[in-house]
Amino acid sequence: MAITTKIRPRALVRASGGPRYAVALAVDALGTGLLRPFLLLYGVLVLRLSASATGIAMTAGVVVALVCMPAVGRWLDQGARSTVVAASMLVRVVGVALLLATPAGHGWPFAAAALFLGIGNQAWPAAHAALVATVAHGRERDAALAAGRALRNAGLGVGALLATVCLAGGPTALRALAAVTGLAYLAAGALAWSVRLRARPATAPPRGRADGSAPRMRALLAANVVYVFCLNVPEIALPLVLVTRLHASPVWSAAVFVANTVLVVALQVPVTVLMSRFSRRSVLALAGVVLAVSYLGFLAATSLGGGWGAPAVALVSVPCTIGEIIYAGSATALVTALAPAHVLGRALARFQLSTGLGLAVSPAAITALASRGSTALWGSLAAATLLSASAVATEKDLPTRLSGHPGRTPSGCVSSAAVTTQTGQSAVARQEVEPR
Repeated sequence: MAITTKIRPRALVRASGGPRYAVALAVDALGTGLLRPFLLLYGVLVLRLSASATGIAMTAGVVVALVCMPAVGRWLDQGARSTVVAASMLVRVVGVALLLATPAGHGWPFAAAALFLGIGNQAWPAAHAALVATVAHGRERDAALAAGRALRNAGLGVGALLATVCLAGGPTALRALAAVTGLAYLAAGALAWSVRLRARPATAPPRGRADGSAPRMRALLAANVVYVFCLNVPEIALPLVLVTRLHASPVWSAAVFVANTVLVVALQVPVTVLMSRFSRRSVLALAGVVLAVSYLGFLAATSLGGGWGAPAVALVSVPCTIGEIIYAGSATALVTALAPAHVLGRALARFQLSTGLGLAVSPAAITALASRGSTALWGSLAAATLLSASAVATEKDLPTRLSGHPGRTPSGCVSSAAVTTQTGQSAVARQEVEPR
């Protein structure tokens, strides 16, 4: 039976963790937007490091931070929710402090700062998804996750815009932006911690039960590494193609990035709600098809060259963003639906590992493919994404619904999950079970 969700702003805020938590997300995103897009510039202009050394330190920080994800997953499975979210924000305060204390010409302190920033950036998505999955269930949870992404993109966009205006101040302005970012992380962490949301750790079923461990999701995790490339297309692939292949003005790259941000903010929730008529797995497979078609559209657009190439690329970026929106609205939601309650944290941590891996390798892969021509770049991305969509569509879910686990019941039934709120009282959330 199709399950749909109407957009009710107040209910959406409650399902997303409440007003205080929403403010924490907005402040955190605003602070992230002030510094994260310009961290490379900070290393080069303020610390006077080479661009290559700065880039290597930033990449190493992201990759090494992924090692912390299993510990984050176990922490979440012990029932922690808002504490983990707050920790992901506060650990970035340490990274910013190290950044401000790093003397010019010293690469190792900058690498340490990038590591702490990377830990926070990698831990936050899993912690946030676990918190929302505790507060909301069924399709309401999907809409709440989508609302969180829209809010975060809005904050990132506003922060980046403010930082761009301030960049005229040079190194002094970059230091000031870093300081403000640290204060924003501190305020956001305090707000998130004050929510004090904790889930009762779910009891694992007896050995031999089908849901006794985290679902493998091998095809989903492998496909996610490829899907994630779409997140770096507006930031890396399109500017590279527009500037180096089509010799277009950088204004086109900026326009595509702004349009991507605006579309995500405006459409993430409505599109996710619209797609709730279908199973999450089918929607995720559809996202791959839409992305693959858009990649082929980029291939056709770049072949135009001359004065038509740049406008055509900008036009094709719209369906690419739609594919990104469909992917983002279904991928994490599918993981939360597949994972039994007692291993939700570990399942989300494994999913974030695949996301982090995709984000880490995509810049190098995109630039390497682009150096071989447009056909190699867009053809390879389209083929890999279609293959991933096929793997997602054909992967079979483990039979967990009839296993007797308290977090999963037969279709059409309702189960309860107890959580502890900031008041210390027990609240019972009703969970609808629908096709995944």
